[in-house]
Amino acid sequence: MAAKKGSVSKGDLVYIDYDAFFADNDRLFDTTRAESAKKAGFFDEKFEYGPIPVLLGAGKLFGAFEAAIEGAEVGKETEIKIASADAAGARDPKLVETYQMKEFHKQEINPYPGVEVQFGNRRGTVMYVGAGRVKVDFNNPLAGKDLVYKFTVKEVVSDKVEKAKAVVKMSVGTSEGFEFKITDEKVVVTLPDLTKFDQNWPVARFMVVSNLRKVAGVDTVEFVEVWSLADKAEKKPKAEKKPKAEGEEKPKESKPKAAKKTDEENAVKKESKGSTAAVKKETAKPKAEPSKLEKAGNPANQGPKKK
Repeated sequence: MAAKKGSVSKGDLVYIDYDAFFADNDRLFDTTRAESAKKAGFFDEKFEYGPIPVLLGAGKLFGAFEAAIEGAEVGKETEIKIASADAAGARDPKLVETYQMKEFHKQEINPYPGVEVQFGNRRGTVMYVGAGRVKVDFNNPLAGKDLVYKFTVKEVVSDKVEKAKAVVKMSVGTSEGFEFKITDEKVVVTLPDLTKFDQNWPVARFMVVSNLRKVAGVDTVEFVEVWSLADKAEKKPKAEKKPKAEGEEKPKESKPKAAKKTDEENAVKKESKGSTAAVKKETAKPKAEPSKLEKAGNPANQGPKKK
């Protein structure tokens, strides 16, 4: 399980909570806490709030932020200010581009200031719309901004399986359904069904492999993908007969009525009034059964066609 230390070291895998602000106006722009998101007015019910895993040295955070986490005391809130040069860097005017409105209509996008759009592999923010033209800023939204982080290291993870789960969560967003078997030689990861349909998984797995090697101290990472047919639906148990209540009468069984004679039999009987033997002989004669070929050619004898 997770171990708590007095301080954090480089290479540790930790869980942290944080609030991130723009330094110039103290406006919250990112958080792991649901309460903070609600106060800032951008709470998202679909987002899973809570401490996030961070592998120090993996380069997922700004370098200055990672440096502040290293050496931080577990359980104590720490505040740090990061200059724009050490965060997202300065804004580049060349990354502000203008497009014709029809380019957005082709993608069925209604552009307006503030909306995020994507062209190819680039994601940008619409700055201006007018006169059939749209101006898009492809700079990092944090570019040119000094930042303030208030964070708390919640725990330092020591258990290898918990580390593996945290590594997967860092790249995939969840570790649910993943199974791990870790030895001194390798890590075996049994994949859940979600990886079969996640378009981001082929790229994410390379980061998972790299980080699993670091936290488990092995060279080999093996992925097991299981494909199996759905289990047959279990047969429903027969309904048990209800016990007969005292005084309850058993329903009377109705005797089947004798079948009415067919018109053919009646006609034969009328035509052979003087000979009872003739009637018996006629009615006893079996009707010729149609051949298999005749059955196949008669649409009335064919089963429903498969679509």
